[in-house]
Amino acid sequence: MSDSLSLPVSDPSSLQGRLFVAATPIGNLEDVTLRLLRLLRDVDVVLCEDTRVTRKVFDRYVLPVENATGDYRLQQFHQHSLDQEVDRIVRSIQEGRSCVLVTDAGTPCISDPGWRLVDAVREANLPVEVVAGPSAVTAALSVAGLNCTTYTFLGFPPVKKGRQTFFSALAERKEVVVLYESPHRIRKTVEALAEQVGDRLVVLARELTKLHEEVLRGTPVELLEQLPEKARGEFVVIVDRPHS
Repeated sequence: MSDSLSLPVSDPSSLQGRLFVAATPIGNLEDVTLRLLRLLRDVDVVLCEDTRVTRKVFDRYVLPVENATGDYRLQQFHQHSLDQEVDRIVRSIQEGRSCVLVTDAGTPCISDPGWRLVDAVREANLPVEVVAGPSAVTAALSVAGLNCTTYTFLGFPPVKKGRQTFFSALAERKEVVVLYESPHRIRKTVEALAEQVGDRLVVLARELTKLHEEVLRGTPVELLEQLPEKARGEFVVIVDRPHS
């Protein structure tokens, strides 16, 4: 961490026995807040979707990955974590430990299984605090050039069952619609949009905040002409409201 960056010392009473839900960079590691760095440095446990990904933030800012007794502070928590793991974390917080929940990129619990833990902690009447920061949804909307006074976020489309119904229902919505899509399914998703939303404006945003950031705008048919056969990077897909 730069010598010019000085983080305040956390008040122990502000950490003990609580869960922090913290947003992390969606690409560029400079998109961190001072509060995030302080908490990553000072809490007892950091719950990660993938410890190898979160470790990059620790390495970039020279944060300790072990506590005073030498225990590794980064622990996995993801969609395959069992209920017993949730219960163990809740008990740990009840005993006074502090935990930060992060995801690989962006804000946890948005199209992400972290909500299970937050629900369990709140059901136990334990404090949960948000550490606001990057989100792929709002980042993409901010550069889309659309009137996003109202919008609906639908997460990832179904992979198989219910996919046709998903897109036909999307076409009936009157507001801007936002969804996520993986690189190996993005072409099929744009093809589905071509069938369902016709010439409505669609925005594809990928690799946001990274070196190869790209935002494409056009009708679904126009976007199919611009998409490479093997696209890279996770996509945020924004579908404009119907023509008035």
